[in-house]
Amino acid sequence: MTTIYLARHATPDWSRHDLPYHLPPGPPLTETGISEASALGEFLCQAGVQKVFSSPLERCEKTAQIVTRMGGMPLQVIPELQEWQPGEDSQAVHARLWPVFNRAVQISQEGGPVAIITHGGPIGVLLCHLGLGEEGLRRARRFDRNNPLPPAGAWKITPDPLNGSWSLELVFIPNCR
Repeated sequence: MTTIYLARHATPDWSRHDLPYHLPPGPPLTETGISEASALGEFLCQAGVQKVFSSPLERCEKTAQIVTRMGGMPLQVIPELQEWQPGEDSQAVHARLWPVFNRAVQISQEGGPVAIITHGGPIGVLLCHLGLGEEGLRRARRFDRNNPLPPAGAWKITPDPLNGSWSLELVFIPNCR
């Protein structure tokens, strides 16, 4: 069965104003973030994830490295998974993310669950286009900084064979605070 996990990076150091948030490297993870990434790693290992895609920003890549080190699965850093950029609208974000999502679906069909570790804004765009819709996304944005999942949280995406759509479920929230 095709299964994709959309995961947000763990908690970065928000106090690092010397590093642009939307450009590599971006702020690093905090100690809490490292604990969250480990919890996400345990969850994704138990879920049988076979491959991880990551944004190139340090907070995502470090989260993904912790996850893949725990599970021994391959990691691929993909520039299109970067943070929302100034001047970009949701259609532009969708246009760069959709081919990555489709590649993850193809890999999952052939070899098991795939995790995509990226940022809250891009995850929101994907969730909206996968069937959550604007109203569902508005309700989901209950976490820090108006995100549809907490740091190191994960949504599970699976096909719904009854109606040809996607089943979307928030399945993991780390308990590291």
